[in-house]
Amino acid sequence: MPILELKVPSPGESVTEVTIARWLKNSGDIVEKDEVVAEIDSDKATLTLNAEEAGKLEILVKEGETVPVNSVVAKIDTSVKPSAQNLKPSTEKADATTTASVSSTPTNVPTAKSNETTTTPASNEPSPAARKLMAEHSISTSQIQGTGKNGRITKQDVLQYIAAGFPKAQESIQNYWSGSRDTQRQKMSSLRKAISKRLVSVKNQTAMLTTFNEVDMSAVYEVRNKYKDKFKEKYNVNLGFMSFFTKAVCEALYHFPAVNAMIDGDEIVYHNYCDIGIAVSTPKGLMVPIIRNAETMSLADIELKIKELAIKARDGKLTIPEMEGGTFTITNGGVFGSMLSTPIINPPQSAILGMHNVVERPVAVKGKVEIRPIMYVALSYDHRIIDGRESVGFLYKVKELIENPVRLIFNGKEPEEVLLGL
Repeated sequence: MPILELKVPSPGESVTEVTIARWLKNSGDIVEKDEVVAEIDSDKATLTLNAEEAGKLEILVKEGETVPVNSVVAKIDTSVKPSAQNLKPSTEKADATTTASVSSTPTNVPTAKSNETTTTPASNEPSPAARKLMAEHSISTSQIQGTGKNGRITKQDVLQYIAAGFPKAQESIQNYWSGSRDTQRQKMSSLRKAISKRLVSVKNQTAMLTTFNEVDMSAVYEVRNKYKDKFKEKYNVNLGFMSFFTKAVCEALYHFPAVNAMIDGDEIVYHNYCDIGIAVSTPKGLMVPIIRNAETMSLADIELKIKELAIKARDGKLTIPEMEGGTFTITNGGVFGSMLSTPIINPPQSAILGMHNVVERPVAVKGKVEIRPIMYVALSYDHRIIDGRESVGFLYKVKELIENPVRLIFNGKEPEEVLLGL
């Protein structure tokens, strides 16, 4: 019988083991050549496992297990040829990576049981597809009665629950805490363990310090309100704060090159380009994709690139090269409501800019108190390579450019200065 072994691909030279995040197919399913059958997590990126040939799938490793690179995790019986009937996706795992469309009136669809895995699921345990859908809609297992084997919650159970409408607010409050004394243990993912080690090493191996300032966002708000509709119509992307800050950072890095440098042994490496990392929060942890040569890009180019990378990060499709080699990082805790924080440097870089939420505050303007939209910004930096003068000067330069965004067009100068050749 012709049996093909599916082995774990290597995410990179330094990676020796990975975790099987989830199977998108069941044991016994008929798969086509190059069809994605599983997602694999490493400490650097999420990979997909594809069927190298068409045939009947046999799964050898459970979800959540950690296995060495190049180990066999599944087999394909290539003697079983796909047909229109057996290529029909199972109810449990089909369309696990796509967004489900739910009608207002649920229909009763029988739960598929013929493609159950050999492992008996625990009572009321959601299937992988159901778990993903429940996480997206903040639904707990106590809110749904499973109809699968041993009471397992299936994807169809979740879809019917959503279509029927959520419980009333009072019921949700009452059911939020069950009053039990139960605890749960969950194994750390490879990515989370890698993040933990990197954060601890940064604190131990750098002389990290943070300086703060405040930025009046009135001018940026004015530009956005005036041109956001035209911008969206032309480029099909929203005009956000991040593009303004990225351009301002690139200009400030030109004036303070030490902030864009890094330590390599006994040497300081200065970069004549700006590869800006944009911190993105994903369900699997914090990821920092890189915008290459951001200093040469327009606001529209930056917004489009941020959108592209954010979608990839959310879907777990970022590649290792897209996250390596940054020279400076920007993180925006303001999207979660953060007023002030001290961001941690992303090694081997030497500095990181933290943006925060915009709040209307009373400020003194020409001797009068006015209400202005104010954002606090923070620059964490490695004091071994960046002095106080450079860190404070860099952050103040960013503040100047954001408060007068016209200067971004003229390399940090006023239009009159350019006209006069100053």
